[in-house]
Parts: sequence; C-alpha cells; structure tokens
Amino acid sequence: MKAKTIGFVGLGLIGGSIAKAILKKYPNTKILATASRESTVEAAYEEHLIDNNGLLKIHQFGQCDIIFLCSPVKINCDYLKQLKDVVKPDCIITDVGSVKGDITAVARELGVTSQFIGGHPMTGSELTGLEHSDARLLENAYYILTADSDMNQDTYNEFGEFIKSLGAIPIKLSSEEHDEATAAVSHLPHVIAASLVNLVQDNDDERTTCKTIAAGGFKDITRIASGSPTMWQHIFLSNRQAILKLLDAYKEELETFRKAIDESDADEILKLWSKAKDYRDSITIPENALIRFYELYCDIDDKPGTLVGVLQLLADVDISVKNIDIIHNREFEPGVLRIEFYTEDAMKKAQTTLTHNNYYVRQRTN
Repeated sequence: MKAKTIGFVGLGLIGGSIAKAILKKYPNTKILATASRESTVEAAYEEHLIDNNGLLKIHQFGQCDIIFLCSPVKINCDYLKQLKDVVKPDCIITDVGSVKGDITAVARELGVTSQFIGGHPMTGSELTGLEHSDARLLENAYYILTADSDMNQDTYNEFGEFIKSLGAIPIKLSSEEHDEATAAVSHLPHVIAASLVNLVQDNDDERTTCKTIAAGGFKDITRIASGSPTMWQHIFLSNRQAILKLLDAYKEELETFRKAIDESDADEILKLWSKAKDYRDSITIPENALIRFYELYCDIDDKPGTLVGVLQLLADVDISVKNIDIIHNREFEPGVLRIEFYTEDAMKKAQTTLTHNNYYVRQRTN
C-alpha cells in the first residue's frame, strides 16, 4: 500500500507504537498527529516521530492517505463524524479500538463504509502513554480487521498486507464476530480481574496482609486490572450487551463451583477443575502467538552479589534482559528469580549459560 502521508488522531501507547513501526519499516513516510495534550505532540516531534510541532485541526488531515483513530472508542466515533467531509475519496480511515460495533454503526450511518476498516491490534500493556510506545509492540501480535461488504476487496487486502509488513498478524472478522470473541477472551477477564482486586482490597486487614503475601497466581490473573480506567470505561459501555450476556453466564459458572464446594462434592469439584485444566492445557502457543513470553526461573542464594552475578553472566554473552524480578511468595512459582527476555534464542542461550555455571534453571509451561 503506497501511503505517503499517514495521520494519527491520538498518540498514546498504541498510536505511538504503530507510528514507530511504520517509520521503522517505511522511513520516508510523512506522519501527522494530534493528541489530547499538546505536550504529547511536542514530545513526538522532538523524537522525530511526527512532522508537525503542535496540535492539528481535523481539516489538516485532509492530505492523509491513511488515518488511524487511536482514542477511546466513543471519541473515535466522534472523530469519524468530523472526518467524513475532510478526507480524500481514496483515504482509508481505520481505528484501533477494542470494540467494533459502535464505530461500524457510525460508519454505516455516515455512508463511509467503503473507506472505513475497523482495526484492533491485540497487544498492549498495563502502561499507557507515548513514553511507553515501542515499534516492537506489534511484532507477532494478532491484528483484527473488519470491513463491510462495500469495501473494495483489493483495498482491504492491501491494507492487510500493510499491517502484516509492520510485523503484526492480520485476521479478518466481521464486527459482530469480533465483539463477541473479544468480550469472552478480553473484556470479561478484565471485569473479573478488576472485581477480584477490589474484593481482596475490601477484605484486607489493617496490616495489608493480603497485599503483602499476594502470590504469583493472584498477580498473574489480576495484572490486567492495572490498565487505563478511562479506556475500559469506554469499552464496557460500547460492548455492553455482549459483556452482560457473558457476565450472566459467568455467574452461573461461579454458582456451580459454589454449590460443589458448599456440598463438599469432591467428585464435582474434581470434574469442574479437570474440565478447565484440559481446555487450558489444549491452548497451545503457535509460532505466530499473540504474545510470547520468554522467561526463565532461576534459584539463587540469598547473599550479596548473587543477583549481580547472574546479570553479569548474561551480559558477558551479549544477552539483553527485558525484565527481572524476585518472587517472594513462590506457592505456585518455580524458582526465586524470574528473568524475561526479548527473544526465544536469548532465553535458550541464557538457560545454557546459567546451567553451565551451576544454576538451577527451568522454564514455566504456559
């Protein structure tokens, strides 16, 4: 896709990461952007990410070949309305929202479905803002695309190839299929994570015992509760019906577990847990996985210099560490030191290096 000028309305974690991925692959692209805060635009200009230094008016996006709407869902709908009479006839407007129903309905109402391609890069972080954006955020991440039947298929395919060239894995769904699927695997889990954190906080004692001894399992399933409250407010309101349907189903599932525990029904508890285990274990991670975690767990002695020694061994063989933390509560965790890497090769090299230096190292199966 020959896009000479690309616009971004919103330049946070996702918008900034897409812009960086574009410049990495197509360094001669002209990128224009506006954001809710002028300081964001100024920061992006200073790091040579965009070509404008200052906030833009909507009409200034009329020169763009592609426009990415990277604000919360409801705000993207408002921007789409403003862009209708501004864009060129062959300009593609796309968004990065986690819900496709609302904005697709607006595109239909405006009569711009021949120019609108819904987009949802299924990647991100609990961290937000341009300062945390990274061109690698799209690498090997599924990027769902939606379009109505009046979208030119050649244009649709070209846009998919463009997204693929940025390192992502495009998947084409209808807007309805997208919203039902993401409600199940993304939106409902976020409701569960946030409600569980609130439950534990409300039942913690004055010494914050629960917070202190929070195990790895608790932190794993509640990490997503650290996401942007405003973004999730928009998502829950936009995909309300699909989420409510699944919440009702989840309440029934919880009640089934509650009944089995209340009646001390050992066979039913085993049956319910085995069913979940079998399905979870069947979810394999293919080569084009949504998000790959390359991490090792390493036992180390609790004495000065040990942690530094591990990092020095890795540095000596040119291995970059993405993240590292010490696990204090290891009820369900192997090892005491978790080391995360950027690539699988780095992880394997680190395992060999540490093993040869008499460290007990292993991977955790996903």
